[in-house]
Amino acid sequence: MTAHPLDRLTTEEIARNRGVLDRAGLIGPATRFPLVMLVEPPKREVLSWKEGDPWDRCVRTTLLDRDTGEVSEVVVSLTHDKVVSRREVDVTAEGQPPIMGEEFGLVEQILWQDESWCAAMARRGLDEPSRIRVSALSAGVFGLPGEEGRRLVRCLSFLQLDDRDNVWAHPIDGVVAYVDLITREVVELIDDGLFPVPAERADFELNAGDRPVRGTQRPIEITQPEGPSFTVEGNVVRWEKWRFRIGFDQVEGLTLHQLGFEDDGRLRPIVYRASVAEMVVPYGDPSPVRFWQNYFDAGEYSLGKDANALELGCDCLGEIHYFDAAIADDDGAPRTIRNAICMHEEDAGVLWKHTDLYNGSSSTRRQRRLVISFFITVGNYDYGFYWYLYLDGTIELECKATGVVFASAYPGPRADGSAYPWASEIAPGVGAPFHQHLFSARLDMMVDGVGNAVDEVDAVRVPAGPENPYGNAFTRRATRIRREREGARMADGNAGRTWHVVNPGRRNRMGQPVGYALHPEGQPTLLADPSSSIARRAAFTTRHLWVTAHDDAERYPAGRYVNQNPGNSGIDTWIRADRDLDGQDLVLWHTFGLTHFPRPEDWPIMPVDRTGFVLKPVGFFDRNPALDVPAPKSRHCHAASPDQI
Repeated sequence: MTAHPLDRLTTEEIARNRGVLDRAGLIGPATRFPLVMLVEPPKREVLSWKEGDPWDRCVRTTLLDRDTGEVSEVVVSLTHDKVVSRREVDVTAEGQPPIMGEEFGLVEQILWQDESWCAAMARRGLDEPSRIRVSALSAGVFGLPGEEGRRLVRCLSFLQLDDRDNVWAHPIDGVVAYVDLITREVVELIDDGLFPVPAERADFELNAGDRPVRGTQRPIEITQPEGPSFTVEGNVVRWEKWRFRIGFDQVEGLTLHQLGFEDDGRLRPIVYRASVAEMVVPYGDPSPVRFWQNYFDAGEYSLGKDANALELGCDCLGEIHYFDAAIADDDGAPRTIRNAICMHEEDAGVLWKHTDLYNGSSSTRRQRRLVISFFITVGNYDYGFYWYLYLDGTIELECKATGVVFASAYPGPRADGSAYPWASEIAPGVGAPFHQHLFSARLDMMVDGVGNAVDEVDAVRVPAGPENPYGNAFTRRATRIRREREGARMADGNAGRTWHVVNPGRRNRMGQPVGYALHPEGQPTLLADPSSSIARRAAFTTRHLWVTAHDDAERYPAGRYVNQNPGNSGIDTWIRADRDLDGQDLVLWHTFGLTHFPRPEDWPIMPVDRTGFVLKPVGFFDRNPALDVPAPKSRHCHAASPDQI
């Protein structure tokens, strides 16, 4: 038995889970394991749990029969070594399990056995299967005839000139195949026209003669001679006044649990569970070949399964602590991702500073932060997820997007001379469709306890008048969000809008309710039309904030099975219950992200673009909680003498 109900699954537990399913007769030659996940005990049980208390350690497995397409969901008790529940998944109503790694190779076999596909390639002068790389992409739901209930992918292809060539540079455009992964057949092939395949290489790892490597950089070494300031016991991390628990699963990847801050000898809870619960990349090209391009990287591809094994000096610098991640492969056997999570601390500039002209003092303190991160690769794109904890109680999430943009053939100007309106030309003949990267952070809040409320706080301009005779006044307005139907909110940069999660039952020394404020970036939400399929399936992207009453079953904002889910089980359906939010156990779902109009500078590999949000204490502490941070001792820091002030 593991030490805590929220401890991450181990390789031994994953193997035991498979053994129980095998002995129960639930595994055959065609059985695959798209999902193997820890069943986290209900929040109330975890909060009341004490060391030594028994609990039932359970794993939920989604099984797919590759021959029949049948999907079942099985819960195994590892404590009792038995199956405790099993149900059939209605794939038409609920959606399909995520796409698995083996299916990417399968589509290439299927396509080259199909006469229509071979003919389409031949029309383009292409007949060597080993040089045509096929990208198996999630199909979505568009009400197209004959697709209901099938396990589908839609396939675009690229030419690879040789084994080291950047395949994304040579899109074979104008043709798309719809493939049934169970029957192994091409359901439909759309050939919308011949486009020249861009021939220019874009090998960013190769240093050609006209691209010499810079010789100007000197080494940067980050050292902590006395070691890091954090401690790790199993999955529990302590750093400065922070304490939290590390988690990891196949869908979300890195999760943080029970984040709390020590204040006057008491560990004060702030967030019970924090994760990126979903992310979607909707594309904006309405052409017959690309109208369906919308990828849910968590629900359709599994962020955790796509995690990178990180390397010291490349992905992380400094005194690093790595966490391995144990996941199940497509056959249900355990697989270890080495160094899946990177943790280190780093200098973060000035924490606070003042030079006083009256008493002659000059004080400076350095900020530092703890960084907990992981990186994933989903097809052409790579994403980094960085949680930052600061000395002053601030929490930040930064998501980094890099990798290679998904290329198309650029069709050139329209007949009237206007530019193609749905993509950028980023290299000669190479297009990059406009798209967005939209993330959903799930923040299961617990600000000094579970009885929380949310206030929407706006800056307010006050017109000149009797109370504002000189016209200089402005104030703020706080509006309590009392019901779930009120909790779907939009950011407003003109009003400096923030959302304060407060605990009405806990007060600071000024008598104010303690709280934390969510500061959004307020960038565009989903730009697709409200009537579109993606707006229905990714309803969470249509608002910057959703506030819901806590429910252990509501883990993913687009539903448990996102792949080919028609959009009937997402967050917009939950709020119809219109549950009370005032002084309750609450979850915040924050939508944020990037709207990407690709540039030539994004080719052949995209410099990191960043997005995220900040949670800051507002009245949570009675004073600056970082007053006790010691003065810098670095040999580079010298205090000013009074005559220098």
